[in-house]
Amino acid sequence: MSDKTHFGYRTVETEEKENLVGAVFDSVAKKYDVMNDLMSFGVHRLWKQYTINQTGVRYGQSVLDLAGGTGDLAAKMSERVGPEGTVILADINESMLSVGRDRMIDQGRVENIRYALANAEALPFADGSFDCITIAFGLRNVTDKQAALNSMYATLKPGGRALVLEFSKPVLPILSKAYDAYSFSALPMMGKLVAGDADSYRYLAESIRQHPDQETLMGMMQTAGFERCDYHNLTGGIVALHKGFKF
Repeated sequence: MSDKTHFGYRTVETEEKENLVGAVFDSVAKKYDVMNDLMSFGVHRLWKQYTINQTGVRYGQSVLDLAGGTGDLAAKMSERVGPEGTVILADINESMLSVGRDRMIDQGRVENIRYALANAEALPFADGSFDCITIAFGLRNVTDKQAALNSMYATLKPGGRALVLEFSKPVLPILSKAYDAYSFSALPMMGKLVAGDADSYRYLAESIRQHPDQETLMGMMQTAGFERCDYHNLTGGIVALHKGFKF
């Protein structure tokens, strides 16, 4: 891996990025859910529900929700796996994990959800541990995305699947221009007004532009060993759900 990487549009030392990203999510953790609803006009809930529907998760299975943040996916998957199953809500950021854990406890979801402070690039789980791994709006913040995909593949059981929900590249030029205008003007303004932090939301907009496009990310999943890889564009490619299997 190069000694340099991107933090938004800035070029930084590789070892520096994790701390910089951590500072962003320390800042936004408490307002994360509110800002998600505002930024996406609530549509993020539909994107996540579509992802849940594609997991194929069944009663009694083991699921890892990476970069799980405040627990949107983990909460719904805990219902699907039931008391005999397990969902691990994992995040590299302690502030986000704390908010997610408190939220799950407040909802009474204590029976089958566990928590892990974990780096996606080197997951602290045995190979073949999970039937399904999800990561929603988290991969773009990982320094070494290929290492994360490799680690996800290793920790899946044979027959398991991984799903990556992430901002991607709009397929229509007119949509792309409107999206850029919205991202670089409205998002930092909302961040300043609601979360008191314009810079973090400017970084989040920039990080989306630096993320691999749909075909590139699918190729990275294939490099990690995933088979039957495909993706589905949502909201004109503003978001894409990638899926791959381990056989």
